[in-house]
Amino acid sequence: MLPALAHIDCWIFDLDNSLYPASADLFALIDIRMGEYIQRLLACDPVEARRVQKSYFHEHGTTLAGLMAGHGVAPRDFLDYVHDIDLARLTADPALVAAMDRLPGRKFVFTNGDEAYASRVLDKIGLANAFDGMHDIHAMDYVPKPNPAAYAALCSAHAIAPETALFVEDMARNLEPAKALGMTTVWVDNGSERGGHGADPAFIDYRIADIGLWLTEILGNEE
Repeated sequence: MLPALAHIDCWIFDLDNSLYPASADLFALIDIRMGEYIQRLLACDPVEARRVQKSYFHEHGTTLAGLMAGHGVAPRDFLDYVHDIDLARLTADPALVAAMDRLPGRKFVFTNGDEAYASRVLDKIGLANAFDGMHDIHAMDYVPKPNPAAYAALCSAHAIAPETALFVEDMARNLEPAKALGMTTVWVDNGSERGGHGADPAFIDYRIADIGLWLTEILGNEE
């Protein structure tokens, strides 16, 4: 293990565009479903639905949070609909799977998505049994990253000591609350939508392009 990370005993990973490449572009499929949902909900055209979707995402952290606040949308109804997508474009990354297996300590997924969808994704990329737990949008009580309350709830629910935890995330802005708690932070700078928005070296300890390659590097050669 890289000496600077020898104290880490808890590894926390974002899911979308982090544990699989942003180039897979699952969000393009989810975007279509979101647009359909919003058009039906508001009886609007696709252009207006797109405007609403993106404005809520930018203002509230997730489109769902905005729809709940502004329109009283039932979260499970929304999530079940928008995540009903084909995952055929995902494949397992052998380097990531092998590195996860070697990684010491506990491992968690921390996602603004829901567990049912996340479990499908993890199964598709060969990581179905790689994690000790998951903290999803339901566990956050629908208060998403980057709201500091989501991070506090994660640590409380899983008895995580922030000073010995590391958080990996493609959305740079989502690292700031983790750093404020004392976590080591890793930004996956891989071109995901608005991934670099608000990026600041003050709260980013490591900047990487690929989790599998980075984990392989920090773990070093097997004995």
